[in-house]
Parts: sequence; structure tokens; C-alpha cells
Amino acid sequence: MKTFLAALLLFPILVFAQAKHPLTVDDLWAMKRIGSFDLSPDGKTIAFDVTAYNMDENKGNTDIYLINSDGSNLRPLKNSDKNESSPHFSPDGKKIAYLVDDQVHTCNLNGSDDEQVTDLYTGVDDYRWSGDGKNFLLISSVYADCGTQDCNKKKDDEKKESKADVRILTHLMFRVWNHWLNGKRSHLFLFDAAKKEYYDLNYKMHNDVPPLDLVSDNDFNFSPDGRQVAYTMNPNSVVATSTNNEVYTVNLADVKKDEQPASKKISESKGNDNQPVYSPDGKYIAFTSMLVPGHESDQSYLVLYDRKTGALKNLTKDFNRSIEQIIWSPDSKTIYFTANNEIFNSVYKIEIASGKIKLILKEHSNGNLVISPNGKTIYFKQQMSTQPYEIFSMNTDGGDIRQITHLNNDRLANIEMIPLETFWCKGADGKNIESILVKPPFFNPDKKYPMIFLIHGGPQGHWEDDFHYRWNTELFASKGYVVIAPNPTGSTGYGQAFTNAVSRDWGGRPYKDLMDVYDYAVKKFNFIDKKNTFAAGASFGGYMINWIEGHTNRFNALVSHDGVFNTVSMWGTTEELWFPEWEFNGTPWTNRALYEKWNPQRFIQNAKTPMLIVEGAHDYRVPEDQAFQLFTSLQRLGVQSKMLLFNNEYHFVVKPQDARFWWNSVFEWFDQHKK
Repeated sequence: MKTFLAALLLFPILVFAQAKHPLTVDDLWAMKRIGSFDLSPDGKTIAFDVTAYNMDENKGNTDIYLINSDGSNLRPLKNSDKNESSPHFSPDGKKIAYLVDDQVHTCNLNGSDDEQVTDLYTGVDDYRWSGDGKNFLLISSVYADCGTQDCNKKKDDEKKESKADVRILTHLMFRVWNHWLNGKRSHLFLFDAAKKEYYDLNYKMHNDVPPLDLVSDNDFNFSPDGRQVAYTMNPNSVVATSTNNEVYTVNLADVKKDEQPASKKISESKGNDNQPVYSPDGKYIAFTSMLVPGHESDQSYLVLYDRKTGALKNLTKDFNRSIEQIIWSPDSKTIYFTANNEIFNSVYKIEIASGKIKLILKEHSNGNLVISPNGKTIYFKQQMSTQPYEIFSMNTDGGDIRQITHLNNDRLANIEMIPLETFWCKGADGKNIESILVKPPFFNPDKKYPMIFLIHGGPQGHWEDDFHYRWNTELFASKGYVVIAPNPTGSTGYGQAFTNAVSRDWGGRPYKDLMDVYDYAVKKFNFIDKKNTFAAGASFGGYMINWIEGHTNRFNALVSHDGVFNTVSMWGTTEELWFPEWEFNGTPWTNRALYEKWNPQRFIQNAKTPMLIVEGAHDYRVPEDQAFQLFTSLQRLGVQSKMLLFNNEYHFVVKPQDARFWWNSVFEWFDQHKK
């Protein structure tokens, strides 16, 4: 099987003339998914990991490939039945490090001379290579009270040997997303590769590095000279109510075995600060910063820390978009960054001296920026509604865009998909609302098609021009539906005021925006069959489906996936308390009125629309009690309803067979309720 998958990547399949077909669930899961990638120090080679899924085996496997930076000579580096991931070139470009079996390995550029570098009992979750190639930074989950690996092993062994199957909870938070914390903390280790010695930089600290949530993909780094480390950590004792991630530095000369080294906090905001990245000349640390405590979707600014003076400067205080990934130019004069921008994730650059910001690539969804050593070329991943992520390159002014990898061309050539369109209409308070429109394959403007109305999560999120592997707009359209996906109040990419306006108003302006878009669409587009419209949403989108259930009969049937049904009880079972306490301005006992005002449970007696309810048993963000309460209410009211409880899924459905079942169930539900 592995040889066959490698052959698919290395040699394009001859595509004979044949009729195209609509996108299927199996097509979706057959796409090869590019993950992380790195550029060699000479700028000539890209190393990247690729995950391929096997529907029959119900799992995926990740391998590492190399390709020349001009797109030629694709070849495997590590291609086994194990998961090899996270490739990084050594500073001299002669070796590649990667993760396998929770340890760091290195090998030559042809895959030979493989060596296991680390042997941490607690394993390695992520890592960085120092600029001189002598040290590594490692992330590993340990018992905070343990100072040694032997102590960690002993504690694990004691748990395995215990006859009592019990969890003892003594603090918040005790679980996150889809897993229990079990008393362990994520710590940052310095590993001296020559001496084979590990130094816990968070020795016996009951804090996580990186934090449990609200993190970036780049939350710990060496300084260019290798003498200092910057990292992100939430210092609060109760992180369940805190978004106060901070940026710290540690001088490695102060690091000693079995001691907690002195650290310095360089960020000042009480909001979420993260992603510390040193400038190549070593003068600055750039990081992203939110100003408002407790607000996880506050505007994210780009802040510059002067390492000599300690001064902080907000470089984007007048820029009305939230900063996401940041990278420095080799000459330390420019920072390139990504930001949500309407339905796109765009690429910008800012000149450090002048503060001038320029949009260099607007369209599609772009990320994982890497810059060439000569500072002339940016490599990045790009996806769009009709194409999964591939690696691209462009000049630093946004010109000469080239596609480097073509891993899914063979399959895409046989699939009929129509690229998305957008339209605008008036919503609440006369605001302009942008929506995505996707037409079904082989579209005929003279026909009428049923409509699927999609509501995004967040609520501070947005529908974008992407090839989503769970809520794929092209796959929703594939069965002969017109898809409408609005970005109502609360969506990102339209300015911070628009994003902020959803908080404390969940069933207000966002609901009016959505209904205004619906009414506009069924009136504007003659190809929509007004008698057959359906709605689906997940997370906040699921909440809105539950709200719709009690407030309108516009739709034939609804799908609520992991949606909040009872705002009061959700507060007591979710793990990140800062979220409901920000969105509803307090706890249920300090502001019960607002929780009740926007509580779908209060209006469930009005329910008439058939609803399919979906829940993951390991969803600790919107726990299963929400789905049980909703299903029980609908059943008692005699409203046609059905519930899917995925025993091994969480807030997302990520296993191939479960995803196939999910898609088939959704389409069957809609088909069942067509007039």
C-alpha cells in the first residue's frame, strides 16, 4: 500500500477522456493533504509532510517528501507505515529533522543515516532547531511536580497499576477540546544534542507552554545567536477564565539542571499575546497581541519589542484586520503577515521603519508563509473552494505566482466543481453582508435547485474560499443543491467592530442578518426552489440552528451539529469559561437575564421543523448534554428528530468512516424532507 501511495505522488496518472463527476465523500478523503513544510538554507529544496487517508482502514498516514523549490524532482524522504511529520532542515542544510514515534530523528537529504536524536520518556510534541545546530527546543507533557523523567514514568506506572478507575479533579481547567489533562502540563525543554542533556525551562511550573488554547503555530523560538529563548505562557492560576497569554524570554546562560531559570515577561497586555519571532538581526521580537482581557476574538495587533531598550510599539494600531501568521524578511526591514480579509485569508507586508502596510495577495486562503534566504521569494500554502492546499511561490511584491506542488491534479481533473461566487445584501442596521454562493455541478440556469443554507461557527469566524475537509461547500452542492453561506454580524475579515457586535447579541443582529440574506437570495436567484430550502450549522452555527428552530418555519429541515441549546447549563460543562463569560457578560448568577434572553431552550415550544442533531461524545467545548436536552425536547414535543452520537469524535468529525456516515446522513435527511 505504501509503495502504491508513493507512486501516486511521484508519477502523474494518465487521464483519459471521460465524463467528469460531482465531488463525492470518497473523493474528499482521497485528497492528499499537505501539512507543514520547510525551505532549505540555500533555498533550493522544500521538505513537506503529506497525509493520505485510507477509508477501508479508517485512518491516515503521514509521510515526508522533498521537491525542488522550482517544482521539479518530487521524491519521498520518509515513506513508511509510521507517521513521519514536521520536517526541518538543519542550519547547514545537510540534515533534516523530523518527528516519528514521538521523538526527534535526523537523516541525510536522501533519507540515509537515520538517527534518533531524543529519548524523552514523555515524548516530543513539537520542536525547534537552534541556529548553530547544537541545541533543540522541545515540547513535552509532564507532571509538573516531577523534576525527572523517572518520576514521570513512576507516576504513569502507578496509575496503570491502580485498581480504582477514578479521576480526581482539584482545579480548572481539567479537560480541553477532546482530552482530559490528567494532571500533566506542557513544558518547554532545552536539549543539548552533544551532551544528550535535557533542561526543563518550566521546571516544576503548573503552567503550560505553549498554553492550552488561543495559541499560534509558532509559540517558542531561539534568538538568532542561540543565547535566548522566547515563549508563550498563561501565568494565571485559573486558566479556564483567562485569555492572558504572555510572552517571556529566558537567557540560556542562566539555565541549570533541575532548576527553574529566571524568565522575563516582555508583553504588557492583559489579553492574548503570542507568536514571539526574533528578527534575523537580533534587535527585535515581534509578536501578536490582543488588548482586551477575556475576549478571545479581540483584534490581534502586531507588536514590536526592542530587545535593547525594552520599548513596545504597536505597528498595526490603525489597521482594521487581525494579524495571524508573521515572518521576518532576512534583512529585518519588513514583516509579512496573513489576515482574514472578507472571504479570503490574504497576505500583507509592513515596513518596520515607516509602518506602511501593503496588500500583496488578496484572493483565496493563504498561510504557512516561508521566505527564501535572499528575501526575494515567499513560499506558502494556498487553497480555494475547488482545490485543496498546495504549495505556491510568489515574489515579495505579490507577482509571479507559481504552483509548486500538484498532488491532487489527477483526481481533480475528473471532478466537476463550479468556483464560488459572492453577493452582498443589507442586513441588520443597514449593514452590508457578504455571502458565498456555490452552484451545483453541471448547473443549468433554467432549472430550479433546492438550497442548503450554511451557518458558520465561532461565532467569530467566517466562510472563506477554502477546500474544507468537514464543511466543504462544493460537496454540499454536489448533490444538486445551491449553497448559500453568509458571513453575518460576528464574522471576521470585515473589521473589528463587525466582529465584536455578535457578543451579547447572539440571537439578535446575527439572526436578522441571516434571515435577510435568506429572503434576499430566494427572491434574487430564480434558480433557487423556494419550496425546498434547508439549513445546517456547527458550533455557533449549531446554536443558530437551534435558535432558528424556535423562531422561523422558513426551512424544510435543519441540521444542528455540536450546537449550544441551553446557554445556562453549557456554562457549567464547557471547559473554557472565559468564552461564555465574555459572550454573555458574566456568569449565570451575575447576568442570568442575558443568558436567558439568548437561550434557545426558552423558545423550543415553538419548534415545528424536522431536525437532525449531531454530537461527538468527546466534545468538551459543547458537551453532549446539549444535544441530549435538545433531542429530548423535540421528541417530547412530537417534532420529527434524529440524533447521531459519534462515540469517538469530538467537536469535529475527523475519522474517514465517521465522516462518510455524517455526509450520507445529512443528505438523506434533506432528501427525506424535500417537497
